[in-house]
Amino acid sequence: RGKITAEGMSATLARIRSTLNYGDFKEVDIIIEAVVENPKVKKAVFAEVEGLVREDTIIASNTSTISISYLAEGLKRPQNFVGMHFFNPVHMMPLVEVIRGKQSSDEAVAATVKLSQKMGKTPVVVNDCPGFFVNRVLFPYFAGFHMLLRDGADYMAVDKVMEKFGWPMGPAYLMDVVGMDTAVHAAGVMAEGFPDRMKPDFQNTTQVLVDHKRYGQKTGKGYYSYAPDKKGKPKKSADPATYDLIKGVVADRKEFAPEEIVARCMVPMVNEVARCLEEKIVASPQEADMSLLYGVGFPPFRGGACRYVDQTGAAVYVAAADKYASLGKLYDAPKLLRDLAAAGKKFLG
Repeated sequence: RGKITAEGMSATLARIRSTLNYGDFKEVDIIIEAVVENPKVKKAVFAEVEGLVREDTIIASNTSTISISYLAEGLKRPQNFVGMHFFNPVHMMPLVEVIRGKQSSDEAVAATVKLSQKMGKTPVVVNDCPGFFVNRVLFPYFAGFHMLLRDGADYMAVDKVMEKFGWPMGPAYLMDVVGMDTAVHAAGVMAEGFPDRMKPDFQNTTQVLVDHKRYGQKTGKGYYSYAPDKKGKPKKSADPATYDLIKGVVADRKEFAPEEIVARCMVPMVNEVARCLEEKIVASPQEADMSLLYGVGFPPFRGGACRYVDQTGAAVYVAAADKYASLGKLYDAPKLLRDLAAAGKKFLG
């Protein structure tokens, strides 16, 4: 792209040394683990590598959903263990979540933040919980989407409405890009962590497509079909087969007003953002909004979930949430939002 000279590229690549031997890690300051999203495999890797590095070496996990405190169980030096969650595509997404586990030291967190900044990333420190901050608030958005489809909405129509709202891609397309199997796995972690509101009582369309080995762009088929364009990048197109596969778990096709589609997708996400602020998972509305803008492409001109509520008005927002209360606890506006509405206040003043 012309951002670096050939000499600069060669010098950078020359500093990278691959190895298959943990013994080569004995003098490194920090290790970033990015193995398969399976806690048993990760714990085995941590136990093995911890015994071969310096006592002050930091081990950071790039897990996207698994509790850092849980992964630290069994480590001899849990104070040196943190989460360092990058977002896909890593070269384009500026956010890094630095996750503080129950035993993570201030020194380990600070060093990981500093490394993120040296990489040119924007770090946000969050406290530990399933899904951390970004994925914890993203999956209720997907849940709202799945309930719309269950009730008869067309996934392509939902995508068009949410893209018009300002998202770079609608929820169906986003899951295709993320990887449907990855999304199903993460949704399972969320359901286990927050069963009262994130454990579905119906089979959703994404699970059905995964059962048919449709994992999205990586397999060429998900909600959409994909074929390389002239530049070799995957280009999506409608796939009639999707409708045949999901017809057993969706109601008869029904048209929803755009404002209802927006509310049913956005209310679960915004409610979860408020819960994370209540629980001190994220320190401030400003950091919550920054994480959404930089981590998942929240519509930039809306400024993030908290700014969105401020622009809408907390009382108007809570009334919209109450309108869909029958859909379940994801739509129950938490106390923080109700207090803002009652006092006529804003998140950001």
